[in-house]
Amino acid sequence: MSLPHSYDEVPMEWVGDLSGRRAKMTPNMEAVTDVATGKRYTYKEMDDRANKLGAYLRDELKVKRGDRICILMTNRIEAIDLYFACGKLGYILSPLSYALHKNELEELLNRIQPKVIFYEDIFAELAETWNMPPSVSERVRVGDSEFFYEGEIMNRPVENVNVPLSMNHTQMYIHTGGTTAVPKICVVPYRQMVWNSFELMTNSLMLCTAVDGELTVMLTFPFFHIGGWNSLIPAYYMGSRVAMLRTFNPELALETIEKEKIVSFGAVEAMLQFMSASPKFTDTDFSSVLALTTAAAPCSEEVLRPFWDKGVRTSQAYGMTEAGPSNFSCILQEGSKEEVEAKAGKIGISMAHCDYKIVDPDTREEVAQGVEGVLCMRSPHNFGGYLNDHWRTEKLFLEGGWVYTGDLAVEDDEGLVSIVGRADNMFISGGENVSPEEIELVLKRHPAVAGAISVGIKDKKWGEAPVALVVVRPGSDATQDDLKDFCASQLARFKIPQEIKFGETLPLTGAGKLDRNALKAMFV
Repeated sequence: MSLPHSYDEVPMEWVGDLSGRRAKMTPNMEAVTDVATGKRYTYKEMDDRANKLGAYLRDELKVKRGDRICILMTNRIEAIDLYFACGKLGYILSPLSYALHKNELEELLNRIQPKVIFYEDIFAELAETWNMPPSVSERVRVGDSEFFYEGEIMNRPVENVNVPLSMNHTQMYIHTGGTTAVPKICVVPYRQMVWNSFELMTNSLMLCTAVDGELTVMLTFPFFHIGGWNSLIPAYYMGSRVAMLRTFNPELALETIEKEKIVSFGAVEAMLQFMSASPKFTDTDFSSVLALTTAAAPCSEEVLRPFWDKGVRTSQAYGMTEAGPSNFSCILQEGSKEEVEAKAGKIGISMAHCDYKIVDPDTREEVAQGVEGVLCMRSPHNFGGYLNDHWRTEKLFLEGGWVYTGDLAVEDDEGLVSIVGRADNMFISGGENVSPEEIELVLKRHPAVAGAISVGIKDKKWGEAPVALVVVRPGSDATQDDLKDFCASQLARFKIPQEIKFGETLPLTGAGKLDRNALKAMFV
């Protein structure tokens, strides 16, 4: 007898059975609230649902360990059922973004090769016209008016279907929210999500003393993005209650914060803009909210200020599907308004189990404090590589297990890190490097500008030249010349946008990040 080489390779009963373990500890506590229907589910009810669905998949649809199950749906209870059922039996859950076009989804299906597809009735026209790969043996339709799922599958007897799995077993395929033609598919092992939950719990212990002793998290991010599961799973570990929005709606989010006494929620900048612009915002009671965490791109002070004025403490988190999804957080020591404002835009320090370094993009050598470079990270919650894409996986990882993020970062003299842009967003205008994020930051300082996005486009004279799209605040006014003059007061001449357009919204990817490819298409 000898010790195993790695316990991550040893099959264990608990791996994948989070719903079962939680149900044994707190069976009658409320686990999930579906805000759309008002239905509430206890931890035992959620585990029973997962076991029933698991038995149906195994016995009726003949799904086997390692088979893929795709879902195309909003944040529904059926999606959570599938997550836990797949975890009990070793199936790989593969959420698909309903923000993608038909040809993009068909390409993803061909790469994933799913056995079964679950889709919501509101996407029937899309899902039922797909050119399916030969791997698909069954399609299951769900919806509030669909009888089969609740009437047949959920009326099965409860049977414990759990099987032992290892931490390195693949749990999910998550496609990225980037701006490439077809998103990359990240292989997410159980190891990644378990360790990531440890990170978030370690980082959020102060939330354990929540309002009335109950921690209620509002789930705002979609399940086709890692952020959706990154909200649900740590909350499950902590025995919290999740108030789930099917899709983000600013008025419904504000109503939910007050009605459900939300303690914590995450959002991207665009969500916060929509919330603060809502007529309901002024009268909404935020007194229960202990933590508002912004994710994806750094959030501007102008967008955060309405929440600060209501006494809401905000912090910027940072991570990426390939290396986290949670890696950095700006932890507030005092929570004072002065501290919040001083740390706005900073991602702070790395989480307890994450190493980082900032390197020169050319030499890959570590740079000195205060010098911009590319952020690299490593942790036990790095992902398992890109699906069937060895070249991209090899390119992402540096020697020693470091993930090369491609994000430009700088560390200040207090050891706090800020993201200043994307290395691959940089363009050269007249021989000078230009960061579009720097242009956007200046534009958003203008009192009339609510949001901005910039990019470089081909130019006969300069090689590339900056352009921008801005969203103007309601009741405000600004011309292109006004904004160019404003930029000229703070930027070098070669960084001033050659052309500025105005729009009602900014182009975003399905993950809520700025879509620079879409912006280029507007100008080219």
